Amino acid sequence: MSDYTLSDDTRAKLKKVSTASVATALYKRGLRNQFIQGVVPVAPKDEKMVGQAFTLRYIPAREDRNPITVFRNPDHPQRVAMETCPPGHVLVMDARKDARAATAGSILITRLALRGAAGVVSDGGFRDAEGIGALDMPAYYAKPSAPTNLTLHEALDINVPISCGDAPVFPGDVLVGDKDGVMVIPAHLADELADECTGMESFEDFVLEEVKAGTPIIGLYPPTKEENVQKYEAWRQKTGR
Repeated sequence: MSDYTLSDDTRAKLKKVSTASVATALYKRGLRNQFIQGVVPVAPKDEKMVGQAFTLRYIPAREDRNPITVFRNPDHPQRVAMETCPPGHVLVMDARKDARAATAGSILITRLALRGAAGVVSDGGFRDAEGIGALDMPAYYAKPSAPTNLTLHEALDINVPISCGDAPVFPGDVLVGDKDGVMVIPAHLADELADECTGMESFEDFVLEEVKAGTPIIGLYPPTKEENVQKYEAWRQKTGR
């Protein structure tokens, strides 16, 4: 668990960086398993998803515990998670990478969005995926799935450490999502990664311009030739980056 609170400044910086940059920065620190495997945007969004994790854990359903009537219980964890995920946070669901049944549908996810969540991620399925994709809020899933969650999943724990797409997610970790997927940043690294990745994005924009202009990669990326270091500094002065 973490007492970290994502600042507006760090959130704004992370909204301008890619998951690729985040992955590289984490790799430099020895963290290799922070990409949520097997999830894709329900519908690609131009604005990146950034927010702290609020989690929901599913276990395999047992038939005697999961009749349709369980939804009448006001304390049902799936429903409670939708109503208690804090604004600005990302609801992250552990479905054991089993997308044969949905982990939520458009009604619940619409409620989550209207409450101000920054996004939702599930390594399982969503039903009514078209409606979820039409929301402004970013959403990530494994694939569409019509069957109700009760057929295969029992919602059990809220805001506990989980696995999502084989990545460890602790409540309060910072998630960054773009069109490639979702990275999980340990909370204590979020501020320094935001600064580092901002610089990485600047350099890679410079490199891409050089590549498009015909510059060879060797000596440019990474910049082992002094002339490319000087060109980058001149580019930063010119662009204000």
